[in-house]
Amino acid sequence: MANRKPRANRLLSVDDIYRQPIGPAYDPKSLYALLLWFVRWRRERHWSETTLKVQTHHSYRFILWASERAVHYTVEVTLPILESYQRYLYQYRKPNGDPLTSCTQRTTLQPLKVWFSWLAKQGLILANPAADLELPRLEKRLPRTILSVEQVEEIVNLCDLSTLQGIRDRALLELLWSTGIRRGEVANLEIYSADFSRKILTIVQGKGKEDRVIPVGERALGWLNRYLHQVRPDILAVPDCRALFLAMDGLAGLTANGITLAVVPYLREAGIEKGSCHLFRHAMATQMLKNGADLRWIQAMLGHRSVESTQIYTQVSIRALQAVHTSTHPAEQENGLPEEKQLDGV
Repeated sequence: MANRKPRANRLLSVDDIYRQPIGPAYDPKSLYALLLWFVRWRRERHWSETTLKVQTHHSYRFILWASERAVHYTVEVTLPILESYQRYLYQYRKPNGDPLTSCTQRTTLQPLKVWFSWLAKQGLILANPAADLELPRLEKRLPRTILSVEQVEEIVNLCDLSTLQGIRDRALLELLWSTGIRRGEVANLEIYSADFSRKILTIVQGKGKEDRVIPVGERALGWLNRYLHQVRPDILAVPDCRALFLAMDGLAGLTANGITLAVVPYLREAGIEKGSCHLFRHAMATQMLKNGADLRWIQAMLGHRSVESTQIYTQVSIRALQAVHTSTHPAEQENGLPEEKQLDGV
């Protein structure tokens, strides 16, 4: 399997949106035409393609919704119109009957605030209708699944090492666990990204278009070295392809979605029903924190701009808190357990 087939529910690419005009698309004052103008403006200023894709996708979805209600121009978009769209998102139900989470609703609405703010600054609209739009408050949720060391070991040992794909997947899983990097960052790795002598990995233009250098464990490097020498040369079909992890047809590197398709089967076989590549990121951070790593070092490993993003792992790492509770709570300092006879009578 090539592992490059896109998901059915993937975000629309900018090219998709260019091919699917809406309403009076060729009128330069239409919502659709102004969205394409915004795309060009951002590209000229080297905004991240990932950010641009998310921004454009959600703005395009709003234009679709507005077009169905005969709203085609910015002058027709008012705060009540935007609040009506917000209610639509709140009331929307997915095929399984679940509502959109507050995070999804916020992610859908935030690009509209950015876009209309830009339109106002460019003088393309007189006033920003989204300026007073109140976004849904974010819920603070802990990761649903935190893999233990034993679970990770079980997962990585599921790879069939008698096959080329099995060795490739083992190297991929070991690297995810050792470094905690994002799947998009894995997709951008090249054959010289890993420095085996210095035991480091260079991530070029990661999230936020920032480069960073992080350590890699000897175990992960060992599997990566085996993959590079025993597997990659055999499946490489395009000699000038520099991607580190190749799809099994050898024509190109694994995309972010291809990495997900490679990882998920092992998780499901191990009984992990939800989650994907990010589970290894959570596992790395939580396990290092349990073993005494400073939060700032974990922040550097994960590439978080703010330590606030990293602090979630202090909440899921309960072992140290349990030890403090046991050693300091007055009820734990005495033998206050009920007798067995009393328990039997309950």
